[in-house]
Amino acid sequence: MEGFQYFGMQPSQADPSSRIDEALQSVRALVFPVDGVLNGSRITFDCNGGEICSISVRDAVAIKEALKQGVLVAVLSERDAEGYRPLLEALGVRDLYLNGENLLYSYEAFLQRHDLVDDECAYIGDDIGDVEVLSKVGLPASAIDAADYLRNRVGYISGYEGGKGCIRELVEMILLRQGKWPYFEKAEEEV
Repeated sequence: MEGFQYFGMQPSQADPSSRIDEALQSVRALVFPVDGVLNGSRITFDCNGGEICSISVRDAVAIKEALKQGVLVAVLSERDAEGYRPLLEALGVRDLYLNGENLLYSYEAFLQRHDLVDDECAYIGDDIGDVEVLSKVGLPASAIDAADYLRNRVGYISGYEGGKGCIRELVEMILLRQGKWPYFEKAEEEV
């Protein structure tokens, strides 16, 4: 396993919980692709060949909350996914790279636009096209139904599938760790 590193450490040296905790604290931006993460593993077309765009309501609520709490959100696509633009803009997402550019190129343009560094970004991927970006970010994550090839290349594997809550889970983790997720009950002794 020479060459592979888990958050900059050899796997045998890494304490996953502390490394993930550190990464969650540093996140200022969440980035993910349309295909496989936002829309799940399917692209659906109507009888006229137009794409039918849909996203998980839970993911949508989480995206809005992330933005409300000051986390930047960028959505990328290597194919023309402009059909998602009205949906995402209605949620408040302004960083949309949906025109079929290379994912790494779009990610780097997003970083430059907001004066971010890799360690301040979390990225959720699901397939081999995401590897270049996953290898750069501070918190590389994948959906549970991601390609097996990604399993040893991410720091966190969501318990949810793409299009079915993996975005929500990571948003909650980020905001909880940063003390910005207001939707939890305090233990009795804390009240």
